Formats: sequence, C-alpha cells, structure tokens
Amino acid sequence: MKRGAIGAIGFVCALLLTGTAPSDTPVDAALLVADDPAPTLDRYHLFRDAAAREPNAALVPYTLNTPLFSDYALKFRYLFVPPGRTVAYREQGALDFPVGTTLVKTFAYPADFRSPDEKLRFIETRLLIHKPQGWVALTYVWNDAQDQAVLKRAGVRVPVSFIDVSGAEQRIDYQVPNVNQCKECHSLSGAIVPIGPKARNLNRDYVYADGAENQLAHWTKLGVLQGAPQPSAVARLPQWDDATAPLEGRSRAYLDVNCGHCHSRAGLASNSGLYLTFEESDPTALGIGKRPVAAGKGSGDLLFSIVPGHPEQSILVYRMASTEPGVMMPQIGRTLSHKEAVALISEYISSLKPAPARN
Repeated sequence: MKRGAIGAIGFVCALLLTGTAPSDTPVDAALLVADDPAPTLDRYHLFRDAAAREPNAALVPYTLNTPLFSDYALKFRYLFVPPGRTVAYREQGALDFPVGTTLVKTFAYPADFRSPDEKLRFIETRLLIHKPQGWVALTYVWNDAQDQAVLKRAGVRVPVSFIDVSGAEQRIDYQVPNVNQCKECHSLSGAIVPIGPKARNLNRDYVYADGAENQLAHWTKLGVLQGAPQPSAVARLPQWDDATAPLEGRSRAYLDVNCGHCHSRAGLASNSGLYLTFEESDPTALGIGKRPVAAGKGSGDLLFSIVPGHPEQSILVYRMASTEPGVMMPQIGRTLSHKEAVALISEYISSLKPAPARN
C-alpha cells in the first residue's frame, strides 16, 4: 500500500466498521497536553472515525527513509502541530517541535504480507506528545472489533499471526511496550525525545492525495516547518533496503535508526563505548576491532563487536540474529530477528578489509 493511500480508503473503512460517516470534530489540542491522558484514543479526535483509518485534516502523514524494525509491523505515521505554532528546522537531531506537537504512529499487520493493503489489523497506536514538562509517551491498544483503542500504561502482549512475504505462516506474541520501555528507547541525556523525525530521515518524497512531494518542502509549504533549506541542500539518510545505494551507507543508516538511539555518546548504552550513530567516525567506536565491555552470554564468547571480513565472528551480527532474552539486540521492540537486516550487516562486515597483520 502507498502510505498516502490510507486516507483514501479510510472513509470506506470507517463506514464498514462503525456504520457512520467520519466526524469533522477538531483535534482536542488542550486534552493532548493535559496532565491526565485520555482513557481512549478517540477522545483526542486525531482521527475522523472510530477505526482511525481517516486522519483528522490537521494531521500530516509522513514516512521515513529508514524506520525502526518492529517485528515486520506496518506503521502509519502522522504529525500534529497546534494551530499557530511551527516546527523549527535543525540540521542535526530531531526537528525542534513546539509544545503541543503530537507524533502519532499506528502499528498494524495484514493477514498476508503478499497483499499488504488487505485485511489490516491495527495492534496499537502510540502517541509521543510534547507537553510543557517535556515529551510523554502513551500507548493505546486496539480491541478485537477494531473500533476502540484503550490506554495501556503497563504494556501487554498481543498474539499476532500473519503470512510473510515468502508465504510462510508466522505467529508471535507482539509486545506493546510499557512506559519505562518507551523511556529506554527515547532517552537522550536523561530526557525523552523523538527518534525518527530528523531532517535527514524525512528528506524524501511522500505520495499525498494530490501527488508526490518532498516531505520537507511540503511541510514548509503548509507553514508547519520554518527555516528549512531546499531539500537538495539537506543531507539524506540512505534507505536501508535500497539495493541501488552504497552498502556502507545503507548499513550505517540501519544501525543508526535501530541501535544509535541507545548506542550513542548521550544514550543509555553510552558506557558500552559502542556508538552506532550515522555521524560517528571513529572506527573503534563503531565496533571495528572493539572488545565488549562485558564478555560472556551476551557476546557469545566472541571477541570483537565487528571483525572485518568475518560476520560470523562479529558480536554485532550474533546479537542481531538472536531472539534469546539477554542476548538479542535491540533488547526490546522485537521478538523476531530481522533476517534481511542481518543479511545486510553481514554483507557489510564481509566487505570490510581486515587490518594488516603486524610483524
């Protein structure tokens, strides 16, 4: 499914699921920043229908060059900025979102990934709200009828089954994160921050209802974004699954988005000395020839994070391929190994030249 198409099918889905036409009620911006969160997602009026297939006109859909892997879930992302406020451009890090900004992300699975736009089941909708005291993460879990999402602070496991792109059946216990787990991934220098919406990760086209347009240019045209240069002057994070792009850039982009939020100099894993952000330039910090801080189970008794030319000897690949608690990385947000990403990083490490032997 083209991400811009969900709005087009939303009206029909709303009628089928609720029997009523979508509402034109404005987004409740005051409730979003209130101290007490709404018990159900519909109270915010972020969507025009109970099934959340038709976004409110005030929401701007968006996508990312390289997204976070979440057990192959499809994700539908939207931005809400309160009327009269704007997002300030930043070259590095997440854009400067004003108080009241809400990032909306729905996780969904089709019955069969070979037909991804059919029989979609919504699992959860996460809100990242910029309140006066800082960013707050809330998770709303969808019921079986797909007509209401309820706030779940403690997290929950949801049985999910689907047919993957190879035609094989998959069954997982999908993990909806609790509040503390949200903080783990979104923590930077002790504060919760957005991960994905950086200028370089947003610098790509999106298929809107009236055609494709660069997202940064579109946000500027809408008056939502201020201070952004022309997209051609903005760095662009590679798309990890674009086989026509350079291997190193694709691999670094994947590690940046999926690992770099913790493995950075200001992240929760800063004491590991392994820094996987796209900006990092120190080969040792990137894991090349780097010994782990703690050996043992988590390292699989391997000696280095990355052994150039040898993915089978590299802790990084070992932990990405694992689904064992205490070994797998990332530790939360997935129950499956991302096979395609493991293959990508293995190919990248294989392409690295071993250090010259010392005499």
